[in-house]
Amino acid sequence: MFFTGDSTSRKRVDLGGRSSKERDRQKLLEQTRLERNRRLWLRQQNSAALKIQKYFRGRKAVEAERTKVRQQFYQTYGKHCQNVDRHYFGPDSEFLRQLIFFFNAQNINDFSVLVETCRLLQQFVRDSGDALGLFVGVDHSLNHSSVAYRLKRLSFSCIQAIHQNRNQLKDQLLMTPEESSASTTTLLQALVLLLDPKLPWACKTVGYLMQRNVFSLFREVILTVKENINARGSFGKLYALERVLVLMISHVGQSPCICSNVDSRRSFLSQIVTIPFLWQLFPYLKEVFASRILIQYYTNQMALCVQNHANVLPTDISNEFPGYACLLANILETASAALSQLNCSFEMVIDLAAVTTFLMEALPPIKSSSREIRESSTVGDDDLILGDQIVLDNNLEQQITNAIDSRFLLQLTNVLFGGISTVHASHNEGPDDKEVAAVGAACAFLHVTFNTLPQERIMTVLAYRTELVPVLWNFMKRCQQNQKWSSLPERCSYLLGDAPGWLLPLSVFCPVYKHMLTIVDNEEFYEQEKPLPLKDVRCLIVILRQALWQLLWVNPLAHPSSGKSISNTSAHKRHPVEAIQNRVGTVASELLSQLQDWNNRRQFTPPSYFHSDGVNDYFISQAVIEGTKAHDILKQAPFLIPFTSRVKIFTETADHLLYPNPGSGMTHEQHLQFFHFLGTLLAKAMFEGILVDIPFATFFLSKLKQKYNYLNDLPSLDPELYRHLIFLKHYKGDISELELYFVIVNNEYGEQTEEELLPGGKNIHVTNENVITFIHLVSNHRLNFQIRQQSSHFLRGFQQLIQKNWIDMFNEHELQLLISGSLDSLDVDELRRHTNYVGGYHGEHYVIDMFWEVLKSFSLENQKKFLKFVTGCSRGPLLGFKYLEPLFCIQRAAGSASEEELDRLPTSATCMNLLKLPPYRSKEQLETKLLYAINADAGFDLS
Repeated sequence: MFFTGDSTSRKRVDLGGRSSKERDRQKLLEQTRLERNRRLWLRQQNSAALKIQKYFRGRKAVEAERTKVRQQFYQTYGKHCQNVDRHYFGPDSEFLRQLIFFFNAQNINDFSVLVETCRLLQQFVRDSGDALGLFVGVDHSLNHSSVAYRLKRLSFSCIQAIHQNRNQLKDQLLMTPEESSASTTTLLQALVLLLDPKLPWACKTVGYLMQRNVFSLFREVILTVKENINARGSFGKLYALERVLVLMISHVGQSPCICSNVDSRRSFLSQIVTIPFLWQLFPYLKEVFASRILIQYYTNQMALCVQNHANVLPTDISNEFPGYACLLANILETASAALSQLNCSFEMVIDLAAVTTFLMEALPPIKSSSREIRESSTVGDDDLILGDQIVLDNNLEQQITNAIDSRFLLQLTNVLFGGISTVHASHNEGPDDKEVAAVGAACAFLHVTFNTLPQERIMTVLAYRTELVPVLWNFMKRCQQNQKWSSLPERCSYLLGDAPGWLLPLSVFCPVYKHMLTIVDNEEFYEQEKPLPLKDVRCLIVILRQALWQLLWVNPLAHPSSGKSISNTSAHKRHPVEAIQNRVGTVASELLSQLQDWNNRRQFTPPSYFHSDGVNDYFISQAVIEGTKAHDILKQAPFLIPFTSRVKIFTETADHLLYPNPGSGMTHEQHLQFFHFLGTLLAKAMFEGILVDIPFATFFLSKLKQKYNYLNDLPSLDPELYRHLIFLKHYKGDISELELYFVIVNNEYGEQTEEELLPGGKNIHVTNENVITFIHLVSNHRLNFQIRQQSSHFLRGFQQLIQKNWIDMFNEHELQLLISGSLDSLDVDELRRHTNYVGGYHGEHYVIDMFWEVLKSFSLENQKKFLKFVTGCSRGPLLGFKYLEPLFCIQRAAGSASEEELDRLPTSATCMNLLKLPPYRSKEQLETKLLYAINADAGFDLS
């Protein structure tokens, strides 16, 4: 150390708080640890190298041994098995032991030896008729475990040989045993023999093959030859491969099967039933699979996978053929046959519903029929928005939609609801476990079906040919009366435990019951009380009202649907409860609105039944603010809010009601522009609060709301046609004898034209089977299709000033009140309290007293004429005369009270709601002059 000028040496201090000895110890420990890890890594490297060397040495040794045994085999039995007789298949022979030891499916010579072995096997069995004796010898009672081992290895070798050479052999796989003795057929026929369930080793053989994942091998074989099968049109033939599959699936689940459980990913369901159009290839396999015992076993296996959320499906063949969709299509195609069997198990149907619900929920929406597209276009061309969708193969879609036909729906609901009474003995009891299971399974399946498949055929079958509506209603009514709603989410796996119990039943009941109401006529609904008694309809209104208020106000979704249709987005797939809430919010609103329309036609319950108890001043204050819950309710379910509250928030036929003439194009080239102008004019009047005395037809007012009209709206347009259609609906005889076709005759200004209701309709007879469709199409043509252009242009003009969401607050009856005011009697006292006086008149003037006495003595008709005389409209303001703009005013007519002056008639200025009243001297004179003026039907000429 160099001298620093400091006589003392400074002590070194470790700022880490450790001495130098401790620091050196830590360093030593770290070095030791690193060295230890390095030595461990070297040992693992050496060990791995030794294993690899041993493996290759062992593999080489095995290959050498196989080559040696193969040569011995050739020497003993011949290269083509020419030295083999039936005794070589016995338990003491080395023939099969050597073959299965050296066999290599990629070796062409080994393949030939295996084929010849299988040929000889079949020949010897045919000659002796005793397969068991061929393998075990004379004493069948001995436990020949070595024989069972050899035969299951032989079976697997046959499958390996076919799979390994499938590309070269694919043409042979198309042949039946009767058509060919080709090598592939020989191998498969040998498998049929070895898998005979009468043989004692059959169970062990099948179990061994499934453990070796043979269904995956069969899948690849089938997919290889599938295109050739399609090209050659060989459907319906019983292939040898099909016989093998039948034997394997028939064995599983049978007593006394002792097979160990196989991984679900290797199962027949996962590997084979996910092949597109499987039953077209193997129709006999479909028949066997649909048998009562097998369908129950396999359906239960699928249900267990669904409950455990296990992903057991193989890789999709392509985007157009996802495995889950192919599995669903094939299951549905067999379901009808399974459901039609006697003693069909209730438990099996529950499992079937759970499986198909799970698979269908993963489907993209399947395209609607052309008629549905046409009908949706009549509601509003701008409403049709198509999003990005996964597109299935057209034939696969068709297979799914064809499978869920009327027969399937009838069978499904019959089995599920077979033991449930639609008229329960006691309404004081809640539903039992079986009823809850049946309702939960049916509703979950149908909810997903409604979201996925075109609804036209499904709704008609469910509404008119099943007991779905009475069963669901009986269930919901008892749950409501006994507060047992919680029973469904507790026992239905499709719903979360905290979901409202009414959610799932309403998602199905509402659209089906709503569909029934589209074809129910007035006599059925009001007089016969079909499809539900009116007292039950009142109870239903309460349930719907409470459910909607719960969904929209108490516990709303983050993004409510605002009345729009539900689409199958990925979000809905991930959150089924939210999807159901969204759907119920929509369908319950639509149904409650429809029931309100029925109540408006003929009141069967007080209007207040539709109003929520929760509407208060706070709600009203929130409803005017965009984006609030109250505003959303106002748009989606306005009937929950009393009419007067909504007004505060807001702006011809045989019955002399107005609607656009469908033949308007024959009168003027620019007729559509006129309708656009009239729509704008009406909106301007409503916007300014001006009442217009125009009585519109109810079905046309529906167009302002962009609603679809149904049969029960037809009386407001054509009562005679409505009567004719109702006659057809209830006709008891053979409708085809009436010689009706799917055409309609239009008669405009004396010119008749014929229009088909369906493509080729002039050649389609109306029959008892399709008369409901005919009635729907005729109603749709007259109410929606025929005036679609005129209505569309009127609506566009109207919406230039008033947006649709404001109109959606009101039903058709209320819209007419907004346009023309109230039809109720005139409240003369209220009008007097809100009247101004000018020109020398005042409230206590003798002429004014006489005037009010005279007006009060008028009949309602004359009071309305007076109101029209002074305001331009025969109806009073909706909320009373204090809202009249400007307030009613009485002015003394100019001039002196001379005889000439007193002989004048009263006049008015309707633009100012002003009555110019001369100072008549008697009540009789005033009454006479006023009656003359209001009945003169004159306008500005009296002013």
